[in-house]
Amino acid sequence: MKFQLETSSLPVIGGHGPGWISLGNQRITESVMIDLAGQALPWGTPAFDGLGAEHFALLVPQEAAAPRPELVLFGSGTRLRFPRPAWLRPLIEAGIGVETMDTAAACRTWNILTGEGRRVLAALLVEPVA
Repeated sequence: MKFQLETSSLPVIGGHGPGWISLGNQRITESVMIDLAGQALPWGTPAFDGLGAEHFALLVPQEAAAPRPELVLFGSGTRLRFPRPAWLRPLIEAGIGVETMDTAAACRTWNILTGEGRRVLAALLVEPVA
């Protein structure tokens, strides 16, 4: 039996800390969506308290032909906080799964799942350092 390391063409989240995430060679200091192509896009909310259904609706592809994620990883910031069920309605109606964890765990999980070739989108709260 041959064992072969599979590699992904997507960037790796190489580090994270208070107020930042490192994606490939890019240092991100604001809340971010990482799409299926590994591109970091602004998510538009600095903190959990600013979230609403409109933020989760942004995670659903708007074009019918666009590839859909099989899973959204929601990183809730420095600690685990669960989104309100109403916020997740757009994802549920689109048949997209959601896993909630703190942002550090979501970063690690992103690396594992994308390394396996899974279609994963990450929505990560990067909270500013007080």
